[in-house]
Parts: sequence; structure tokens; C-alpha cells
Amino acid sequence: MASSNTVKTSSDYSEGSIRVLKGLEPVKQRPGMYTRTDNPLHIIQEVLDNAADEALAGFGKKIKVSLHADGSVSVEDDGRGIPFGLHPEEKAPVIELVFTRLHAGGKFDKGKGGAYSFSGGLHGVGVSVTNALAKRLEATSHREGQVATLVFSGGDVVEPLVARAQEAGDRKQGTTVRVWPDAKYFDSPALPMGELVHLLRSKAVLMPGVSVTLVHEKTKETQSWQYKGGLGDYLGQTLSADPVIPLFAGEGYADGNNDSFAEGEGAAWAVAFTEEGAPVRESYVNLIPTPAGGTHDSGLRDGLFNAVKSFIELHSLLPKGVKLLPEDVFARASYVLSAKVLDPQFQGQVKERLNSRDAVRLVSSFVRPALELWLNQHVDYGKKLAELAIKAAQTRQRAGQKVEKRKSSGVAVLPGKLTDCESRDISHNEVFLVEGDSAGGSAKMGRDKECQAVLPLRGKVLNTWEVERDRLFANTEIHDISVAIGVDPHGPNDTPDLSGLRYGKICILSDADVDGSHIQVLLLTLFFRHFPKLIDAGHVYVARPPLFRVDAPARGKKPAAKMYALDEGELTAILDKLRKDGVAEGKWSISRFKGLGEMSAEQLWETTLNPDTRRLLPVQLGDLDFGQTEAEITKLMGKGEAAARRELMELHGDAIEIDV
Repeated sequence: MASSNTVKTSSDYSEGSIRVLKGLEPVKQRPGMYTRTDNPLHIIQEVLDNAADEALAGFGKKIKVSLHADGSVSVEDDGRGIPFGLHPEEKAPVIELVFTRLHAGGKFDKGKGGAYSFSGGLHGVGVSVTNALAKRLEATSHREGQVATLVFSGGDVVEPLVARAQEAGDRKQGTTVRVWPDAKYFDSPALPMGELVHLLRSKAVLMPGVSVTLVHEKTKETQSWQYKGGLGDYLGQTLSADPVIPLFAGEGYADGNNDSFAEGEGAAWAVAFTEEGAPVRESYVNLIPTPAGGTHDSGLRDGLFNAVKSFIELHSLLPKGVKLLPEDVFARASYVLSAKVLDPQFQGQVKERLNSRDAVRLVSSFVRPALELWLNQHVDYGKKLAELAIKAAQTRQRAGQKVEKRKSSGVAVLPGKLTDCESRDISHNEVFLVEGDSAGGSAKMGRDKECQAVLPLRGKVLNTWEVERDRLFANTEIHDISVAIGVDPHGPNDTPDLSGLRYGKICILSDADVDGSHIQVLLLTLFFRHFPKLIDAGHVYVARPPLFRVDAPARGKKPAAKMYALDEGELTAILDKLRKDGVAEGKWSISRFKGLGEMSAEQLWETTLNPDTRRLLPVQLGDLDFGQTEAEITKLMGKGEAAARRELMELHGDAIEIDV
């Protein structure tokens, strides 16, 4: 007798096919989205950052990290201890929520009365990620005369909260977290000792008076750091060459009367200039290391450059024909920078780069006047520094002239619509391939004329995937692009002459909408097919203009502001921040840019052209080789590939949000 049950095939797609990841499941499924997976150092750093935040807030003087013989790592502090009473809304112990809920923590509560005025933690997923990727985690909190312990495995509670009264030998307050990282989530289970020691030492440097200790249980070795001299001492010990002038160290923080920044925001810095040796460059935001730099580094560079430039102009030191640029001052600078930012916006959960636009102005506003004063109090040192910068500028300009002479004979006539830049230094020069004449007009007005060129493109560029190389120049737009950049079309196995290259950065700048993305794809196809060596050498970039502008009203002491969002996700984050700052719903206004042509020159400069605040993505092949990439692009761009494209859209169509 036949069964009435329907046989379910593997291709069935129904309501039951949709999985909702709960709790810490997203972290276990995609750990690389939340932390570094080459080794467990970053998940240990999340615990360490919490201990450092306690010290930063003034509630701790000691941090101890122990490497145990069984492979676990513990971090112990003498801060306030994590609260372990019931959360008023969630009806669960607060310590349990901290370790088991994404986006739960004390770092969101900013301002007066908040648990942390300044902290590195922002996203609220830190120690919960550590917990999710640990075979076992033990959390102990000493607080208000009690000791509470809670044990987790794979992010789940395995030993519920137990609290008892403190005994005679107990610490009075503080938190201890012991972690057994789960090796299956990491390429290597071993902690990189050099990075760990550097991290701990830097915490001690950035918090003068706080002692940081590392204990190796196996070898019985103990290392301890405590710096009372702060950043200057640390930089002086780390330099590989003697500085040309004494170290310049200082700090500056906003007071309650500052209209632009919150009370306490600012920076401390130590800067040295050397003629040889590799520069030392370290920056931090609220004690979090930012190895990829960010807007606070740009603020330091801006402040140093403008102070030195002002000194040179005041004393009429600049030789005729020499133009000073920021990298001339910055090229031989070593520095340690520690910024305090109330609400830091990082690029990604790993927090390696600061993206907060205001940080440029924040750091520069304190560094520039301090250095100007110091240089004018020590004129001899100022002249030595000016000499170093002028020498760097002359070397750079000579290099640019050599390139110009090498390509001067038989050079093609540059396209009439190219608005060129003044500099001939290709390491500094950029050309923007801009969609449309109106956007090209804004770009011409908003650009830095010294080093930024603009080439407007009319309409959609030709799909060149199946165009023969000797037929390329029949298309005016492609002819103009090739002549403007100074390199002829070539193949992946050719060795083209790149000596005629006129710009170090070739930037594709199109609208943030679907049409703009199409133009971007067509230009990327052109470069991959016919100028692959430019991609190999790292010369091709994609600019990312914003899609939305939010006009926010004044908030307390913060003036009215314009904020920009690349996409819906960033727009949501900006609106959440405004709500958190107490702005009533609907008091802001949101504009969507239909295209680059709608932006004023000032807006285009601030969001897309200014090297300190723009988002510019380098184009790279990644892990794919040329053959693999070629096969994929053929499927997308080939004329006879309609069936393959249809199959691709049917497979992945549901994953795409359509912009109508």
C-alpha cells in the first residue's frame, strides 16, 4: 500500500528551511566576522580591554595575566567587579548577560552617570565572543563583600552563579576571567608571545601608574611593567636611532566649555624625528591598539604639518620653487599617540582602524598649537626640523622631475576633458574617473589641485571583456583613460612599460546606486582585462561615496551636524546614535543622494576626496589566481553566458537586496 506521506527532496525550499541563529550561534558559525582567527590573542585581548577600561575609569591599579600550564589564560584586575545581581529588565544575573548576550555591556551607557565615560568597547560583543569560542570560561567577581563565580562551556552556562560572603584571605574587589580557547576555531592554538608582551607593555605605557604583570606558570617567569614617565619614556626606549631634535611630548583634553567636543576628549602624544632607521608608529583609542591607524593618526599628521609649515612661513625658510606636503614632515616622524574619544567608530569588530571623522579635528586642534608654541620657544630645534622637511620635499620633487623627463619624448596629447593636477610626483598623484559631467564639475571644484586630477566619463563605459586589444582605441572613453594614465593596454603575461604612469592612485568614482555599481563593474573589467599590471602593482582603487546624508539638530553642547552613511546599515547606526544622544524621533532629516552630481564640491571633498576622511578601497585579486578570476568574470561579462548568469541569479537571487 502506498504511503500518503510526501517524500521531501534535498531541493525543497519551505518555511522550515529558514534557520534563525540564536544567542552566540552567529559567532560560532562565522567567528571571522567577530574576531581574528589566526590565533586566540584577540579573544584574550577582549578580556584584557575590559580590565584596562576599569583602570582607565580610575577604578584599578593592577592587571595580571597568567599563562597556565593547561593552556588556559586568566586576566585579573582590581576594578569594581562585574555586577552579579539580577538585571531589572532581563531578570537574569548581569554577569551572565555580559558573557552570553551579543550587544550587552556597560560601554553603551555614555556621559555623566554612565559606568564608562571612555572605553574601547563599543560594539558590546567583546567578551561574549571570547565565551562563544572557549571550551571553558570561569568568571569570578569580587564585589560589595561577596564573591560570585559562574562557569561556561562553548558559551553556555554549565555551573550556575554561586555567590558567597568574602573571607579573610579574599580580594576586596575586582574580576578574574579564566579562558580555555577552543582550538577548532583558530589556525593555531598558540598565543604569539611577542604580540602579547607588546600589548601588555603598551597598556602600562598608556596608563602611567598602573602595573601590568605577565606570569608564565610553566617556566615560573614573571614580567612586569609600570611606567611613570608615560609615552615619552616608551618612545625613547623603542627608537632605533637618535632623534634629530628632542622628543616632543604633550597632551590636551577638552574642558566643559568646549563647544565642539565632549569634556575629557582629546589626546596625549610623543613624537620624535630621526634621519635613519625604521619609524616607530603606534596609536591607540581609549587604550585599544589601532595597528591600521585611522582618523586620529590623520589628526596628528595634520597638526604636525600645519605647525611646521606655519613655523617655516613665519621664519621665511622655504626655498623658492619648493612646495611642502604633509608627507615631507611626516616621513621621518616616529610617534606614540593615545586618543580619548567618547563614542569611537571603528572599522570592523577587530577595531584595528578608527573611522570617527571628528577625530581628525580633535587631535589636530590640540597638537598644532602645542607644537607651534614649542617650536617658537626652541627656534634652533624648529630650524633643524624645517631643514629635515625641506630636504624631504626637494628629494620628492627631484624624483618627480626624473619621471617627467623619462616620458617627455613622444608623449600623447592629453585628453581635453582631463583636469590635471599640478604635481608630477606619481607617488602622491591621484586621478578620479568620474561618472558624468555634473559630478566631474563638483569633483574639479572640490579636489586638491596639487595632487588630484579628474577625468569625467560620459555614460556607461564599453564592456571590454571580449574586445580585442587593437580595437580598444576605437572607443573614445577608453582611449582617453589610457592616455591620461600614461600606460598602454597589456595582458597578464606581458611586461608593460609603467615608467609613463602619471598617477599612483587610479580611483573609480561612481554614484552609490545600482547604475553607479554597473559603471564600477565595467571599469574594473577594463582594468582586469587590459591593464592587469596596474592592479598587481596596487594602483587601482574604488572610491565609496555615501548614499545618505543625515542633518542632526544641536545636542546639548554638540552643535548641529551633517553625517553621512554609505548604506542602510550605516544609516541605522547613525539614527541609533542620535536616539542614544537624546534627539527626539523625527527631529533629524534624511536625504538620499540620487547621484554624485547632487553633492556640493565641499560635500564631495569631505566624504569622498579628502584622504583623511574618505573610504578608498584598493582593488586586489585576493586568494584567487588570474585563471580562476578570469573564469568567474567570463560568466558575468561574456556575451554568450546568458544561461550561466540565469543559473547564478536563480541560485543566489534571494540573497540580494534590490535597489529600485
